[in-house]
Amino acid sequence: MSSLGAQPTSSSEGLDADQKKRKRMISNRESARRSRQRKQQRQEDLLRQSVQLQSENGRIALQADLCSEQYLRVESENLVLRNEVMELTERLRSLNSVLQFVEEFSGVELDIQEIPDPLLKPWQLPCPAQMIAAASDMFQF
Repeated sequence: MSSLGAQPTSSSEGLDADQKKRKRMISNRESARRSRQRKQQRQEDLLRQSVQLQSENGRIALQADLCSEQYLRVESENLVLRNEVMELTERLRSLNSVLQFVEEFSGVELDIQEIPDPLLKPWQLPCPAQMIAAASDMFQF
């Protein structure tokens, strides 16, 4: 029993089938080679991107550290300034009490201005009561 197309009937058809098989095999090998090249190229691109991102990450981390340091310096200076405000406010209160005393005993009316109450301005943070050993001229920007 013979089936059509299963057995080549002539030697030329067998050669054509062998040539087609070889061409297909060569084509498959070339396709696999191109696939390996694309894969290699993708890996190299990803490696370059990884190096670039690590470098950028390092720069951003350094920038964040610098910002943190600057924040701490400014916060420290603000604390010094808040303490100076508290000290000057106390001095002003003391001077105002002296002026009120002078006004009462001399009979001369003096223009004594009111000291603003920080509680009337809730959007401002209250000054901390702790003193720190720092001078405002120790910070240089």
